[in-house]
Formats: sequence, C-alpha cells, structure tokens
Amino acid sequence: MANHSHRPALFRNLVPLVLASGSPRRRDLLAALGLSFEVAPAGISEEISGETSAVRTVTELSRRKARAVAERFPERAILAADTIVVCEGRILGKPRHLAQAREMLSLLSGRWHEVYTGVALRYREREDVFFTCTRVRFRGLSPEEIEAYLATGEPLGKAGAYAIQGLASAFVVEVQGSVTGVIGLPLAETVELLLQRGIIAPSSG
Repeated sequence: MANHSHRPALFRNLVPLVLASGSPRRRDLLAALGLSFEVAPAGISEEISGETSAVRTVTELSRRKARAVAERFPERAILAADTIVVCEGRILGKPRHLAQAREMLSLLSGRWHEVYTGVALRYREREDVFFTCTRVRFRGLSPEEIEAYLATGEPLGKAGAYAIQGLASAFVVEVQGSVTGVIGLPLAETVELLLQRGIIAPSSG
C-alpha cells in the first residue's frame, strides 16, 4: 500500500483504493493528492477486435482492467485507465520499437492530435466509466530532434511515443483540455467521481 503522508494531502481515503495500472505516471498523479492506494496492474491483453473508435477503445480497455483487478480485490475500490493518441485518423498506441516511435513522432510533428483517456471505477458491483479528449499541437520537429528524443529512450512505452510531462514538453505548443489526461489520468474528472462515490473526501489536515 502506497502511503504518501510525508507530503501535504489534499484528499484522504474513505475506502481502500487499488490503482489497476503499472504506469508510474498514473501512480504519481494519484499519489500527489495525498491518497493511499495499492498498485495492481491488470495484466490483460490490450487488443480490441474488429473496427473500433478511439472512445470505445479507451473505455472498453479501462473497463476490462478494472474488472480483472476487482476479482482479486472484491472489497476495494478499483481505478483503471487507458490512453491512446489519434492523429490524422490513425490510432497511435505504445510503440513496440524505435522505428515505430520515429514514425509516430514524424506524424505528430507540426500537427494537432487528440489524446483520449478512458477511466473506470468499480466498487461494490457498480461501475462508472468516462473518457476525456484533449487536443495537443506539436511544433515542427527536425529529423535531428526526433533522433535526439529517440536516443533518450523516453518514447518507448508511451502512447503516441511521447511524454508531455517529460522531455517532450519542449515540443508542445498548445493544449486544449486536460493536461493530466494526456499524462494518463484526468485528475479533475477522476477526483469528482471519487468524491461522488464516497471513495475519498477532502483532507482535514
């Protein structure tokens, strides 16, 4: 159980919480609120069969992750999320190798794209699922910049082959929507849901 009592807490747990994700970005976002939670990656296939939309992909995968982990922790609240990037009608997941990351970054260069993040909360047989869509614009990137970024290793394991909270912040000109949604967990919307469901409450200090 992660406990972050050494930092100022904005919220506190009313219910034991499990983050169904191995993403350190999601873990850090949730921890910054002062909450305690256990990390339990779902370990499911992230393939969606047939033709699908970005919204269906992120909501279905986040729902699957929450359900898989809920079987192991039936008495706890389970929070899961999934993020994909869409540019020019193409869904960009996590690149499997540097060549694929290079292709993604070249596509994003000088263009707007959308980042969809689905979130699922499961507690006591009730399931809430929502998504956010954030528009992001990259400035034009030279081939040398792309190669330098690839050499850092940061693009691998990131949807769309970049981390907005990392070195790729030097590429982003404009963001319309949730910045934390681009990182992997839209905090404002997630906190609102956790408050509504009685999972968390404002900290009493």
